[in-house]
Amino acid sequence: MDISSDLTELGRTPVAVISAGVKSILDIPRTLEYLETQGVTVAAYKTHEFPSFFTETSGCKVPCRVNSPEDCARLIDANLKLGLGSGILIAVPIPKEHAASGSLIEIAIQKALKEARDNNVTGNAETPFLLARVNELTGGASLAANIALVKHNAFVGAKIAVALAYLRK
Repeated sequence: MDISSDLTELGRTPVAVISAGVKSILDIPRTLEYLETQGVTVAAYKTHEFPSFFTETSGCKVPCRVNSPEDCARLIDANLKLGLGSGILIAVPIPKEHAASGSLIEIAIQKALKEARDNNVTGNAETPFLLARVNELTGGASLAANIALVKHNAFVGAKIAVALAYLRK
């Protein structure tokens, strides 16, 4: 089983990560199970379902829903006060205006994954291959969605940081 070192590090570092989910090429249920095993708190922003990076839904329910930056701040603060020593993953779904291209991107990801398997592309070469191929298959839509996700996550993350600063003041 290929495990990203990021997941293990989240289990031992008290940090909050704001993300659109996990890499689209990963097995989401298995990744969530691994995070649970590592003691990582997983929450979803304004939804009960873990997002699938480029799409709003994955079919995986989350144990914790947070509805506002203030809810996120309280969750982070509680984790720090309890001294758990583990991180928090707050999954923020793709903005609705970019979700329409999400289905197209997911189809391209599945095709690229099959091509990678068929061509024995593995290890460190797999992610760059998949990202480039998905970008080609979507005519650049995946790159545009990625940029939108980064901006949205930064916006939500900034609101959470401000709420946490007020809470801890």
